[in-house]
Amino acid sequence: MTFHTPSLGQPEREDAARGIAAFADAFIALRRDLHRHPELAFAEKRTSALVAEHLAGWGYEVTTGLAGTGVVATLRHGNGERRLGIRADMDALPIQEATGLAHASIHTGAMHACGHDGHTAILLAAARYLAESGRFSGTLNLIFQPAEEIGAGARKLIDEGLFERFPSDAVFGLHNWPGVPAGQFGFIAGPAMASVDQAQITVLGKGGHGAAPHETVDPVVAAASVITALQSVVSRNIDPLEAAVVTVGSIHGGTASNVIPDSVELRLTIRSFSSAVRAQLQQRIPALARAQAESFGAQAEVRYRLGFPALVNHEAETVFAREVAVATFGEERIERNFRPRTASEDFAFISEARPGSYLFVGNGDSAPLHNPHYDFDDAVLAPAATYWAALAQAYLS
Repeated sequence: MTFHTPSLGQPEREDAARGIAAFADAFIALRRDLHRHPELAFAEKRTSALVAEHLAGWGYEVTTGLAGTGVVATLRHGNGERRLGIRADMDALPIQEATGLAHASIHTGAMHACGHDGHTAILLAAARYLAESGRFSGTLNLIFQPAEEIGAGARKLIDEGLFERFPSDAVFGLHNWPGVPAGQFGFIAGPAMASVDQAQITVLGKGGHGAAPHETVDPVVAAASVITALQSVVSRNIDPLEAAVVTVGSIHGGTASNVIPDSVELRLTIRSFSSAVRAQLQQRIPALARAQAESFGAQAEVRYRLGFPALVNHEAETVFAREVAVATFGEERIERNFRPRTASEDFAFISEARPGSYLFVGNGDSAPLHNPHYDFDDAVLAPAATYWAALAQAYLS
């Protein structure tokens, strides 16, 4: 379908802000409750039940059990033909919380260290306002997704027929971002977040005593050379105007200082913003690792696992999303020069399946994402929920 940017009137903007502000404290309390009870990927049972209960109480047609613990809530109003999807993620991370907050996680080794508790509460607050106000005409599909952190939830929802069962003409998502002033919005047309792949390189040599290295094929030295050489993939094989990241995050080999081991294992994360660069990395990394190991008389076995693709925002939907933010909050609330992030997000599968855009809202001067000291800034909840309400009203006008 042809995309046209609808208008957003002053009454709708003001009513959404006032309406959500009136019950914002209740959703801050809900957010903190979710934070206290984090659930890992595909285990979001309590969260899913709580989300479904609230939505059903506000009059949504609620479907549970998608991708195990996913929830989709549908609300139809008026005679509009447009169908809008908005997605929030629900899962936590296997991190031990160290915030010391009163609402800190009660589950050992699990924590909302990425703000998915905030994302869920934001969309729920918008859902309540939209149900009570009825200021839209069309179909609203709210998608509460499990298992974003392991890159499996969005694909599983799609494989189980998400968009056949809940057709959506466009889908939008949102993520908080530390280091950006709280409540500032960032928009990126085109590649916004990187693809993520993983590789495991096992360098095989011949072990022996550290006093007689000439009788061995030292996989430690070979692995060290592989690590150094891998950096040349980005600096010498990839177009300088493109972006790529090759990180060796794990090295394991040997158990004693005087024993040369038989093997060394390297684990890598590989990121890029284009399918062409991604394919080039997939070809060059194994080839270089094998050749480098062989130059030392060793061998390299490479297991390369594709994760999920780059998240590419659609131009028209991103322009529309930014215009909604400007109309709702003013130009001063738009974070200028907001650049693509080399972090990854499985909303990429959704943006491949449907037009849409994934935007960002500042979380202020908080600890970084995936950090045991991170906490979602509750001051962000009301403006972000107001934004979702405004976007729904504008799209379904």
